[in-house]
Amino acid sequence: MNILWDFDGTLFDTYPIYTNSFKQILGNIPEKVIYQQLKISYTHAVNYFQLTEEQTKRIKEIENEVTPEDIRPFPDVEKVLQFANLNVIMTHNTRKEVENILTHYQWGHYFKEIVTIDNGFPRKPHPASYKYLHQKYDLDLIIGDRELDILAGKKLNIKTCLFQNNQAGADYYLSHYKDFFQLMQYIK
Repeated sequence: MNILWDFDGTLFDTYPIYTNSFKQILGNIPEKVIYQQLKISYTHAVNYFQLTEEQTKRIKEIENEVTPEDIRPFPDVEKVLQFANLNVIMTHNTRKEVENILTHYQWGHYFKEIVTIDNGFPRKPHPASYKYLHQKYDLDLIIGDRELDILAGKKLNIKTCLFQNNQAGADYYLSHYKDFFQLMQYIK
């Protein structure tokens, strides 16, 4: 099985860190509201809360203080990575951010290719990066935590799975990676 992974909120539980950085700037906005907006997209949250350029810059500064030790992988996701024949990542993060975290956990060897914002592809849900990875690796499944992570896969007729998100549109849904192997009986 060849799997394309999203990074934030799919492989690693980064949303608590992003929520905290927004909370430090927004103050009295409940964390649940911030989290909900971030789960749509980072850009959506910036626009939703009408953040100024200065506020956005400060949020990035706060996030830059986070170390790889602060970012945890989801339980049992490594078992799925080990199971797959091939794993690739498509993320809007920078290559440096992704590689720092993967190096910390010694996970770099799990991924045949990592496509980041640095590669110059249009942002998700544009299908260009997915098409590139699919043509190169014949993907069987896309796993992401937001609708925008799976839309391109739907256009390319690749099976999709939403993680910790029950929004309509995915072929499969997972709340915990320990359930992945039960899901396998339905895939392909």
